[in-house]
Amino acid sequence: MDSKKVVLKSLEEIAKIKKSAQLVSKTLGMLAKEIKPGVDTIYLDKIAEEFIRDHNGIPGFLGMYGFPNTLCVSTNHEVVHGIPNDEPLKEGDIVSIDCGVLMNDFYGDHAYTFEVGEVSNDIKKLLKTAKESLYIGIDNFRDGNRVGDISYSVQKHNESKGYGVVKELVGHGLGKSLHEKPEVPNFGKRGSGKKFINGMVLAIEPMINMGTDQVVHSSDGWTVETKDGMPSAHYEHNIALINGAPKLLSTFDFIYDNLGIKSDEEKKFKWNAKIS
Repeated sequence: MDSKKVVLKSLEEIAKIKKSAQLVSKTLGMLAKEIKPGVDTIYLDKIAEEFIRDHNGIPGFLGMYGFPNTLCVSTNHEVVHGIPNDEPLKEGDIVSIDCGVLMNDFYGDHAYTFEVGEVSNDIKKLLKTAKESLYIGIDNFRDGNRVGDISYSVQKHNESKGYGVVKELVGHGLGKSLHEKPEVPNFGKRGSGKKFINGMVLAIEPMINMGTDQVVHSSDGWTVETKDGMPSAHYEHNIALINGAPKLLSTFDFIYDNLGIKSDEEKKFKWNAKIS
């Protein structure tokens, strides 16, 4: 991690992070219309970079730690950090797209797992449970709670459904660095870890496997895959602690608008600060 201690943000700084996060949200929304059987992920990467730059942002992942692309694109059994390629997506695939943006010296960073065409009911259940756990985790980001309260709640929800919770990879703080303290695991003990304070900004990101929680690293040096080859889901939001409560800086609304999905899952976490 880039920071050795938690860096608290002012409301003005949080608004800047929101602007970056919202450009990520709009990028994912734009991509939602493009994801279909026959499309390759290097094309998605190309149009994402163009979209971000056209909206006065800088791709946050491109060149970070040596990563070669704008998007991390992970299909099916790939958990995270997949490198875009020219292999066409197929009917029934799932594809997790993680995207970062740098604007006004602050990062936005979030992810969504998309269905490609019609997927199986088992995969639909995995995606539903993983996304539910994201919002359960967010709801535990409150004054008086600790990192372990998020971690425990995410783990409990997914393991109660029989899914594996990835333990090698974690959420994190967010700000002028893409990865700041505190680390936010998706497993842990209630009441443990760093205490939450107003001004903290987190990237909470459950990474949930249909089978084992064990992962392996691909020979490409980046892609993390499930050890048993079963599918994996990844969802991520950026959230600030304001007046003791979690407020979303990112949104899936642009995705839902383009896919015709109705949802009120974000309603209780909305922060309506103006971000000129």
